Amino acid sequence: MIVYLGIGFALVILAVIFWLLLTRRLREKYALLWLVIGLAMLVLTVFPGLLNGLADLVGVELPANLLFILALALLIGVTLHQSWELSTAEDEIRRVAEEVAILRAEIEGIGGGTSTASGPASPADETADGTAG
Repeated sequence: MIVYLGIGFALVILAVIFWLLLTRRLREKYALLWLVIGLAMLVLTVFPGLLNGLADLVGVELPANLLFILALALLIGVTLHQSWELSTAEDEIRRVAEEVAILRAEIEGIGGGTSTASGPASPADETADGTAG
């Protein structure tokens, strides 16, 4: 019964990954990693002896301990990759914000730095009765 539950879970994970990929909610470079994880889950569920053999090969007494070690290593790897992606995105956002600030300063310099709006340029330009003065 647990084998069927594991197979069902792995197939649901793979279906969700494909759905996210087809609806463009998951980028291809991340989908590849999750597809490998889903396929590994499916293979280990269909052939549980593989995990026992791998545990014996590595020298781990309980296959469940090997599974937890592999899951922890995977989570650390994904976290490290996401941190790298976040750092790259922050650098790109900072660069774009600097370019926008420079372009905005150039545009304001071309326009003479004055506001052409119908209202007052700042609250200090208003008189006590609320009219522009």
